[in-house]
Amino acid sequence: MKTDSQLQLDVMEELKWEPGVDHEHIGVSVASGVASLSGTVRSYAEKLLAEKTVRRVKGVRAVAEELQIRYDWQPKTSDSEIAKRVADILQWDPLVPKDRIEVTVEDGVVKLTGKVDWHYQKDRAFDGASKVSGVLRIDNLVQVAPGMTPAPGDVRQRIEKAFERQADLDAEKIAVKTEAGTVTLIGHVSSWEKRNLAERAAWAAPGVMHIEDKLVVG
Repeated sequence: MKTDSQLQLDVMEELKWEPGVDHEHIGVSVASGVASLSGTVRSYAEKLLAEKTVRRVKGVRAVAEELQIRYDWQPKTSDSEIAKRVADILQWDPLVPKDRIEVTVEDGVVKLTGKVDWHYQKDRAFDGASKVSGVLRIDNLVQVAPGMTPAPGDVRQRIEKAFERQADLDAEKIAVKTEAGTVTLIGHVSSWEKRNLAERAAWAAPGVMHIEDKLVVG
């Protein structure tokens, strides 16, 4: 098992390796496998990318993220302009259902509400909003309400087949249980990145309303 100091070096090297992250303004500390990030980033998207980058490091048990967004290169974007840009991005995305997601902005905080059929549509809305400059936080309150709910057995088979297609995922080490729209993942994975990969694959199945992730990393 890695020591905290070894893990800290690995996290710092991974941040340096990620071209979308300005690592020079990010501080890293590790205690009992929990990586804490401090400092500043240039956008909300970079903030998300920094956390994602750290989570894929083997040995990281959790991430405490205290990064602040600082826009030195432009004046503060007005809430109305942010709202317009977010609404335009959602309108242009063919995978986001039109006129089913409402956008409100207050003091740089974006709130997304509405209903969609699939969880990936909720994620697409979040990803699109995170690309807009001036966004300080996103409250994604979009609800997932499928028009038709497949049988639990069908949902389980779709998820298991999705796992088998993933080259980086040890499908035989993950058990899938389904009941009334809830999917439970049980087993072992070697990293946080693979745990996230399993969750994303499970969310893509139609009819999934909730996921209980009981996968053990290590």
